[in-house]
Amino acid sequence: MKELICIVCPKGCHLRVDEENGYAVTGNGCERGAEYGRKELTDPRRVITSTVKIEGAVCPRCPVKTDVAIPKALIFEAVKLLDGVVLRSPVAPGDVVLADVLGTGANFVVTRKL
Repeated sequence: MKELICIVCPKGCHLRVDEENGYAVTGNGCERGAEYGRKELTDPRRVITSTVKIEGAVCPRCPVKTDVAIPKALIFEAVKLLDGVVLRSPVAPGDVVLADVLGTGANFVVTRKL
């Protein structure tokens, strides 16, 4: 039995996930919490936020994020791909910085107009 705190909403339900009983979830206040508990133990994923260099802008760094969550095991490898990226101003939210990160279908996108 694993215990988690749900992060889907601010309520922060204390979940108990029974791995031996088909990942049955208790303690959730809604179905989204049950889904989170199951997925967190079977296929944990995260949205990555970071920054990359940008030239010709008022700031030296531009914030980026993945447009969908990627497998947690790939986070460090995905962030390393950003090391050599240098953008040129102007950029707008949603502009793709890197497409199909590590074959996941996720894209790193700009999150601020610079």
